[in-house]
Formats: sequence, structure tokens, C-alpha cells
Amino acid sequence: MKTPLQRLADWYSRRCDGDWEHGYGFKIDTLDNPGVSLRIELRETYLESVPFEEKKDAHDSKDRWMICRRDEEKFEAFGATSRLEDMIEEFLCWAESHEKKPIQTPQTMTASGAPGRV
Repeated sequence: MKTPLQRLADWYSRRCDGDWEHGYGFKIDTLDNPGVSLRIELRETYLESVPFEEKKDAHDSKDRWMICRRDEEKFEAFGATSRLEDMIEEFLCWAESHEKKPIQTPQTMTASGAPGRV
């Protein structure tokens, strides 16, 4: 099973089209309180206009706090160092719930009824 970071890298790779990756992407950084931050560019992606409700979790705790939100151009999360994977997972749950899946048609189904290649 893939880790949240591997899944985020996969999400990023699916956006790469020879152009998008030159101006957009994601960044993981450290904070001085201490903590970590995650910023993911949403411009020119299917998430560009999808709302995200801000999430604050354990914001009074020094070692478990996490805030996830989005602005016009990016998803951003800040939190305790122990919450990095949780922040990535929060993004992925939102992103994957809005990602368009290919529609299965009779031409893309195998004889067993399972998805196949055309």
C-alpha cells in the first residue's frame, strides 16, 4: 500500500503535461514554531474551483495541531510535525473525491465484465 507522500507524488505526476509542472506543484516546508507546512497549487487543475471547508484539528495542542484550508489558488495546511501525513491525507481525500473517473462503456469492459483497455 502506498504512503500518503507516494500518493501525493502520483497526484502530481498525473497533472504533469509538459507545461503545468513548470509553474505549479507542491511544497513541504518547516515552520519555526516548530511545525510543517504543505502547499499545493490548484491552478489549471480540476480542483481549481472546488470548494474546501477549512478544517482545524487540536488547534490548542502543541504537538497535534493541524489546519487545512484553501484560497483562490492553492490548498495549504499547517501543523505539528507529527501531522504531516495527516495533512497530505486530508488533501488526497478531498482531491480524490472530486477526481473524474473514466466512465466504463461496453467497449472498455472485458468479457468478464471487468474494466479493460480499448
